[in-house]
Formats: sequence, C-alpha cells, structure tokens
Amino acid sequence: MKKEIIGTSNKVLEVDLTARSFRVSDISDRDREMYLGGKGMGLKLLYDRLEPGIDPLGEKNILVLAMGVFMGTGAPCSGRFEAITKSPLTGVMATGSCGGPFGMALKTSGWDAMIIHGKASEPVFLQIDSGGAVFGDASGIWGKGTAESEKILLAHGSGAMVIGQAGENTVRYANIRSGHRFIGRGGIGAVMGSKNLKGIVAKGREYKILPADKKRFDRAKKRFLAYINNNAVTAGSYRSYGTNANINISNAAGILPVRNFTGGSHGRAVKISGETMAEQFDTRHDSCKPCAILCGHRGTIRGEKRHIPEYETVTLLGSNLNIFDPEIISDYNELCSEYGMDTISTGGTIAWAMEAAEKGLIESDLRFGSAEGVGEMITDIAFRRGLGADLADGSRTASKQYGGEDFAIHVKGMELPGYDPRGAFGQGLSYATANRGGCHLSAYMVGLEAMLGMTDPKALRWKPYMVKFMENIFAAVNSLHVCLFTAFAVFLEPPLIRFTPTFIIRHLNQNFSLLALNLMDASLWPELWHAIVGKRYIPYFGMRRFYEAGERVHVLERYMNTREGISKKDDTLPRRLLHEGRICDNRRDTVPLEPMLKKYYKTRGYDENGVPRNQTLQKLGIEIKQ
Repeated sequence: MKKEIIGTSNKVLEVDLTARSFRVSDISDRDREMYLGGKGMGLKLLYDRLEPGIDPLGEKNILVLAMGVFMGTGAPCSGRFEAITKSPLTGVMATGSCGGPFGMALKTSGWDAMIIHGKASEPVFLQIDSGGAVFGDASGIWGKGTAESEKILLAHGSGAMVIGQAGENTVRYANIRSGHRFIGRGGIGAVMGSKNLKGIVAKGREYKILPADKKRFDRAKKRFLAYINNNAVTAGSYRSYGTNANINISNAAGILPVRNFTGGSHGRAVKISGETMAEQFDTRHDSCKPCAILCGHRGTIRGEKRHIPEYETVTLLGSNLNIFDPEIISDYNELCSEYGMDTISTGGTIAWAMEAAEKGLIESDLRFGSAEGVGEMITDIAFRRGLGADLADGSRTASKQYGGEDFAIHVKGMELPGYDPRGAFGQGLSYATANRGGCHLSAYMVGLEAMLGMTDPKALRWKPYMVKFMENIFAAVNSLHVCLFTAFAVFLEPPLIRFTPTFIIRHLNQNFSLLALNLMDASLWPELWHAIVGKRYIPYFGMRRFYEAGERVHVLERYMNTREGISKKDDTLPRRLLHEGRICDNRRDTVPLEPMLKKYYKTRGYDENGVPRNQTLQKLGIEIKQ
C-alpha cells in the first residue's frame, strides 16, 4: 500500500555532484506561505544558496527543480514542475516550466524540490527514490539524443529528464526533455551539460498525494473543470488546433514575426495555421497529464507519427525565416527535440544569420524563404561546428562578434518569441521588463491586446499597471504550479466577466484600468491551493494573499537579477522594434517604450534605474543581501 502525503512533504533533496553525496533539508512553513511552490519556492531556494557573479557554466552554479503544490492531487492541468538556475544565455535567472512526467515521478518519490550542486568528474545520471539519490554511469549514453537517452533511463523509474548533444556541448540555449515536453528557454540544458549530468530519473509512485480538505478541493476542482470546458479558448481553439490556433489571429493582427521581424503578416501564413495542420496531418490529442485543455497534438507527417510543433516553433522556425511549409518546420522541430535545443532561440538566431549573410556580414548560404542549409545549421549549432559554433552562443553574442546588433532580436540575450510588439505595445513593455529576458509568458499582454480585444493594443495610459498585474498573477500561477493556459478559463468564465460585453470591458480597461483589474476574479486558484495545504500555514488564503505572493516572487527574481548587474539599460527592446516599422503597417508604428517604462518602475516600487527599493523589498518580506 502506498504511503500518503497530505498536501506537501516539504522535503528537499540536495545532491552534490562533486562529492557524489546527498543530504535532506526542509522547506519552512514561512517559505511555503510566502513563496507557495514551483517557481517561487525554487527562486527562494536558489536565492539562499547562489553566490552572485558566478559563471553560469561553472561548478558553483546551482540547479533547482521545484514541484508545485497542485501536482499529484489530480487538479486539472497540474502536472508541471519548474527548473531554476543562472542562465548561460542571459547571465541572469533562468526559470522554466515543464509538463513532462519527471515532475510527477519526483514528487511521488516524496520530494517537493531537488537542488543540484557541483560538477561530476565524469558523465553521470541520477536515480532518485524516497531514500535519496544513486549515481549512475552515463558514459554509455553520453553523445546520444534525447529520445534514446530518456528511454534508457526509464528502465530505472517512471519519469526522467534528459539533455541531448546540445546540452553536452553547452549550446547556450540547450533545453531539457521530459516525455514530449521541454524545459525550453535560457539554456538550462547547458547547465546540466556543464555539470556532466546527462539526466535524472525518479522511481515515483511511492506516495499518494492527498489534499488536506478533500471536500473543499473537490468542489473547487469541479468548478475549475467547468470553467475550462466552457471557455472558448481552452475547450475550443486550443483543444481543437493547439497553440497554432494563434497563427491566423496573429497574422490578422499584424503581429506575426515575418522575415526576422520586418513584417507582421504574410499571405501564406494560413498554410502553417493550426486549422490547416489539423486537417493535413489528421491530428489527435497528445498532452501533459493530467490535462483538461488538451492543447498538445500529434499527427502523421510523411507516414511518421510526430508531435505537432507549437506556435512559437512554427513562427520562429517558420514565418520568421519566410518558410511556410509545415512539414519542413516539423523536420526542424524534430531535430531540435532530438538534440535538446530551444526552438525559439534557434529560429531567432538563424534568422539573424540569414540577414547577416544578406548584408555581407558573414559568409553563409542561409537565405530567407529557402530551406536549404537550415537543417544542417541546426546540427552544426548542436555540435558547435563551423559557423554553428558561434551561433550556439545566441544572436546577442554573434552580433557583437560580426556586427548586426540592430537586427539581433533579443531582450537581455534571449531571443523574442512569436509576437511582434509593434502591434501590441503592452507586450513590448512586458518583453522589456520580463525577468528572464525576451519572454511572452511573463505577462502575456498580447492575449488581452490582440487575441481577446479587451484593450486597445496601442493605448499607453494603463499599460504599466496591467503589465504589473499580469506579471504578479502569472508568477503566482507558476508557483502553484498549474498551466498558464488555465488563465483564459479562470479569468473569463466567472459571471461578471462572462456576461459583460467585450466593448464594455475594453472601455473599462482603457479608462478605468485599476477598477477593471480589481474586478478580475482569480480566486479559484488560491481556493485550490488552500484546500490542498489546509490551515497549517494561515487560516485563510484568498485573492489578496495570492496576488501578494506573486508580487513577492516577481520582485525577488528582479532583485536577484539586479545583483547580477541588470538595470534600466537592459530593460529595452531591439533597435528594429523601437525605430523601424513593420512592412504590413502603413503607419510604421514602433514601440513607445520609454514613457511606459518610467511609469512601470514607479508602480513597481523600483528606483529610476529599475532596482527594487529597500522599502519595497521590506514590505514584501524579502531579505536584503549585499
């Protein structure tokens, strides 16, 4: 009979690769209340241990894996875990959410978090169970791709996470695979490679996770499922077509990245849309577990069953290269998956190389609109061969070496995802201020601006307040931990929003944003969290505490970044987005970042240089370290 954990175990497994040893530590009640779990808890564990200024690929870097409180309870869309470290791509904090099976295996082995120190002298893998860690010899799988490596490790447990050749060769945007999901951004796979850590496998299924208040949990879960199954995005477009349902929306709004962000729409974009691919490849659901949205899809491409590329992959390895053949884009996706490489940064860096070749800055046969040489370049990047060795460090580093910084499309060294902010100014502000760099999931303002039409995408007045609100909410959601796509259902299905006409919501957001934001009902998330952990921490955990926890997580991450040298100089956008209009836009709009940024700092409690003020840190209960 399985042992039971009520809510959380609060047990942390700390592994020292150098000494080949491990120890057990505990999560305090105070940290659980203040940082929830997932991203927040992972950042706090890292903050307590990481020395500022260390080399991200050096022995002193630390990798934290943090499980969510929701995981294992059966809460919808809760099979996610978070990885946190210092990024070799950006030099600041890297956080990544993953829906693969490793997280569930680790949590049901009895661990709420795992911390990895040091560097192994030879390639190793870690085998985890409730008793701790066993070190395995990875020399036989070093050099293998992610699929084969994971299959080998799964002989030792129910869930694994592995790197491919890109991680072994410390490509600075290498990722980590678990099942058909990836910890995608910031080069966390390169950190594992630098530590000679090929993968981790957890036994799992040793513990059953139970909510402290089952009746309350069941009521909230039922309402959660009802919201998801009623929502037009979560039960409609995403369930039917996956995230590629965004292609036609972005194309119509003029925010689709085309030809290295020179254009915002293209007549051939429909060929790579979710609707087209669903029909062409006869797609079926292939999602994380447990998932109620079912956005992941699998189809038949050239007679082979494949996971359908997600929106970000299709845009950055497709339209941004002026390539509109979904089969070719799928080939690139398969290569990146096998080598363990972020498709967003891969596509963004190759787009820079295409333009650099066009302008005579580098010698390459890469050309916009041509598939010739792209697959070979992906392989060269993964193995650091020829020009690929330079592109393996990302577009920021390559452009500093060869020139072309004006069209290197990144923020803080991280290549931008698939939304052009010149058609959604709030998204531009959220890109500039996102803690991990060019990230669309810090606030996802484009959802309000372009997808739902709930605010004017080019009205500036309230954008800083809206970005702050969404950053705090998303930081809290990533600390529960639950899929961010549930935000469509949680925000839009409560009666006040569901039955209010969109034009009224739009008017409120544009003219009375603070009132509108206070009317948003996201209480379902903290209701579930409190039902799982019970009254052990606080008698009541409602929306206000939930929002404050998200603010604490976001500001702590910003503070950790400022200790690495981040300031206002880094909160900017590529020159192209600030000074060049899109081809599809007769007005040639650019992002008016400066006025939004100034107001954002003020509402955040940062100084004029973007550094959190001491009183802001103290108000949130964040320990100030010199």
